[in-house]
Amino acid sequence: MKLKLVASLYICAIHPVEKFYIEACDDGADAVLAIDRVSNEMTLTGKKDVPPSANTRPICGIMGTIRLVAGMYLIVITKKRNVGSLLGQAVWKAVDFDIISYKKTTLHLTEIQMQDNRTFLSMINSVLTTDGFYFCTSYDLTHTLQRLANVSPEFQEMSLLERADPRFVWNGSLLREIQSQPELHRFALPVIHGFIVMKPCRINGKIFEWILISRRSCFRAGVRYYVRGIDSEGHAANFVETEQIVLYNGGRASFVQTRGSMPFFWSQRPNLKYKPKPLISKNTNHMDGFQRHFDSQVLIYGKQTILNLVNQKGSEKPLEQAFAKMVNGMENGLIKYVAFDFHKECSRMRWDRLNILVDSVAETQDEYSYFLVDTEGKVVSQQKGTFRSNCMDCLDRTNVIQSMLARRSIQSQLQRMGVLHVGQRIEEQADFERIYKNAWADNANACAKQYAGTGALKTDFTRTGKRTQMGLLMDGWNSAVRYYKNNFSDGFRQDSIDLFLGNYTVDETEGATPLRTQKDWKFLTLPVIMVVAFSMCIICLLTAGDTWTESLAYVLFWGAAAAITAAVIVFNGRDFVDAPKLVQKEKMD
Repeated sequence: MKLKLVASLYICAIHPVEKFYIEACDDGADAVLAIDRVSNEMTLTGKKDVPPSANTRPICGIMGTIRLVAGMYLIVITKKRNVGSLLGQAVWKAVDFDIISYKKTTLHLTEIQMQDNRTFLSMINSVLTTDGFYFCTSYDLTHTLQRLANVSPEFQEMSLLERADPRFVWNGSLLREIQSQPELHRFALPVIHGFIVMKPCRINGKIFEWILISRRSCFRAGVRYYVRGIDSEGHAANFVETEQIVLYNGGRASFVQTRGSMPFFWSQRPNLKYKPKPLISKNTNHMDGFQRHFDSQVLIYGKQTILNLVNQKGSEKPLEQAFAKMVNGMENGLIKYVAFDFHKECSRMRWDRLNILVDSVAETQDEYSYFLVDTEGKVVSQQKGTFRSNCMDCLDRTNVIQSMLARRSIQSQLQRMGVLHVGQRIEEQADFERIYKNAWADNANACAKQYAGTGALKTDFTRTGKRTQMGLLMDGWNSAVRYYKNNFSDGFRQDSIDLFLGNYTVDETEGATPLRTQKDWKFLTLPVIMVVAFSMCIICLLTAGDTWTESLAYVLFWGAAAAITAAVIVFNGRDFVDAPKLVQKEKMD
């Protein structure tokens, strides 16, 4: 097979030889990547070695390679969509992929191996079809503007793969074969997962570019209930770095925020209940991981202000208390802790009370400032700290607060850049407000779908500035869909992410895989008994007996049988949910 690169476009050509060819077709380029389909060896060669009779088909980039039961597979991007331009460099969204087998046949596999291989392929496809993969062939999307402005000349000379922040390279594991050979780095595209929107905006007749980038970390990545807290390295679940960028007249500004699960060891495994009780680990030294997490946050972002939005009563209260206790225990002056009971403060639709939190941290936000470069390229200010927001999922409540802090930042940025006049408020600019609110709501939906499986809640407030009855109905629908997915499909999604990121590797020489795990007898028997009993109860209600007492007895008997069976199922809830089969124990505890 021959793969060709024409400018920023890859062309793939199938040819009946034992190699894939990836040809760089930029002006004057002669480099060709050859992948041996038998030995799996990757080498650099020239165009003269490419078979001239190869057929071609267009693709848009290389995600990397992965080993499954049938052997090695090459994953390529087949379709892309232009998102916009960042500092003159085109940014693309990957919208379609192909998984190409090195092997020409699967006849060497047993039936069970073929089934497992199909399951692993469906897992990879599950991740690839999760919306939100972005790349750029000539700009490093993994770093913020401020980080890129403070790097050495040697860093600038590195390939995109070498210089990329590993936290945000979602195909890092897939590119390991290429990464080990520096001469092949030109063929590697670091791909981020999250959300990017780029919008040209106009205020006072002045056109500027407004950009929102959310980078989802690939460390401790996973789905809502199966990945909470942190790991031993201090990586937090659902960690997302969100950067808001303004480009105007040669100047540029950036404001960065982060979100992530509460950084200690806790879990909330699904068990058929609508809201499983969160549990804090009693057998772990929390401070080690907690300290590692914030050491890295301070090193990367500077000072930290934690905005903990969880409930301060009920099942969430112990988590808030534990978080506050650990921050106090660190005695680190660079870290502030602010607890704000989002649901209590905003109960009965009092969404204006969110300004209480924003106003309380306004002085801190002014102190942290933001990154700003003037029209002459001079750095005017740097961001000295970040707000680290969290709720339980770090989705709905978190996104609302982040959008409000970002609005306050852009108000100051646009005034200093000369777009807003003195005394003008960003909220008064109707056209920009519509773009701004919808983009932040879209950001919420993207992050929520990637972590929880559905769109975000409370996006009606983000879009309109107020809660609506239709918004409440949509929240109810999304909550119901989340319940189903979290209990009956998230195990597969978690396995898919672990396989894609290299947390689980397939050994084609081994016979059995963890996919062969047998279900307990309760899983098959009790649901059948419950359905039969419930059906008989309904039939007895609709069918008259000889006497009403006889009918009542039948209804009570079958109703009790259905209720008792349902109670047993709920009591043994963890046996009935879709649990991961590939994931490591640390992530499950």
